[in-house]
Amino acid sequence: MKTPLTYKTAIEAVSIIEPGNRVYIQGSAQTPTHLLQAVAKQADRLRDVEFVFITVYGDIQINRPEFANRFKINSLFVSASIRSAVNEGRADYVPVFLSEIPDLFKNNILPIDVALVQVSPPDKHGYCSLGVSVDVARSAVNTAKHVIASVNPNVPRTHGDGLISVDEFDSIVFCDDPLFEARYSDRVGEVELKIAEYVSGLIDDGSTLQMGIGAIPDAVLRTLVNHKNLGMHTEMCSDGVIDLYEKGVINNKCKQVHPNKGVSAFALGTKRLYDFVDDNPAVHFLDIDYVNDPHIIRRNDKMVAINSAIEIDITGQVCADSIGTYQYSGVGGQMDFMRGAALSKGGKPIIAMPSRTNKNIPRIVPFLKPGAGVVTTRAHMHYVVTEYGVAYLFGQNLRQRAKALINIAHPDDRENLEKACFERFKIF
Repeated sequence: MKTPLTYKTAIEAVSIIEPGNRVYIQGSAQTPTHLLQAVAKQADRLRDVEFVFITVYGDIQINRPEFANRFKINSLFVSASIRSAVNEGRADYVPVFLSEIPDLFKNNILPIDVALVQVSPPDKHGYCSLGVSVDVARSAVNTAKHVIASVNPNVPRTHGDGLISVDEFDSIVFCDDPLFEARYSDRVGEVELKIAEYVSGLIDDGSTLQMGIGAIPDAVLRTLVNHKNLGMHTEMCSDGVIDLYEKGVINNKCKQVHPNKGVSAFALGTKRLYDFVDDNPAVHFLDIDYVNDPHIIRRNDKMVAINSAIEIDITGQVCADSIGTYQYSGVGGQMDFMRGAALSKGGKPIIAMPSRTNKNIPRIVPFLKPGAGVVTTRAHMHYVVTEYGVAYLFGQNLRQRAKALINIAHPDDRENLEKACFERFKIF
């Protein structure tokens, strides 16, 4: 690196933002809350600034009710930080496949004026890393008119698409905040482990895995210690992959795309995970429009996609983003991988979920709730797994699907489902 970095304060850096700008916020573990707090302090000056992002963590401040008439939030996913704002009408949500978000930036559908990111300290060549959140951040940085980077020594230097020269930054801020952590293993109980046993039974040696977010994917990873030669091509990874890498279970030898390397778009877990991926050539973080492209995903034989759902009706329609009209999350990458796995030679697209919610509300239902969004259509469905077994829906007619799903529903829900099945299909 030729010259030392010149740091600005967060307030000085965000002064580049002007009223009416559209601002991208890097998310997940690397949400730059200190920059957003500086933006909030300039709310009177920055009226009509629009913020776009996927998942954000921490106290981002811009979502507070007092800023509703000053800032516009136009989220591409709904995470806990903005769930209330979206459902109260103080923020908006854009339904979109994760794989297509970069196109919104590149094709000027949502052109970015300013991108806010956190990066690792520069290496000897002057390159910083987007760390564990490359996903859509890479495209946002590529297309933004201005980039504000917060250099944080806690951001791991990851291999792949996330390397950026310091020359590309308009302003640089220093911070030493820890990355946000998520502990999915804490949520794993008996039900999740039973589901994981069924799912692991569907996974052949030599398979390549995509794991969605949450306790069930983490539980599945625990049950794979006796498998061999697994690969990783996933939009996100969590702590569960570490032990499998260290035991040699995940070695990526059988992959057709990026053999010998695991591929992810972002990581969310504990500091142990962030330390594991730091300067680790066995894991590459790549742009989401590549990682989640079904045409890329299908090229890996035995591709297994493991995702979850809020509810599924007896014909196989999957709602994974809302509870009726209540927007809970987003479309995300579920369909990208469900379709890619279905097209893969020997691939298996799997929806895995408990038969009931934590409040004992059935997840397998006669009809989706009014206003519920269908994320994965019934035509795309293959495997559904609950703690009561596996239902295979592909090639099955509506009556056969209903019977298969009733067989893996909670026992106390089956009688009502059978009645609904009889009323709809006249048989059971």
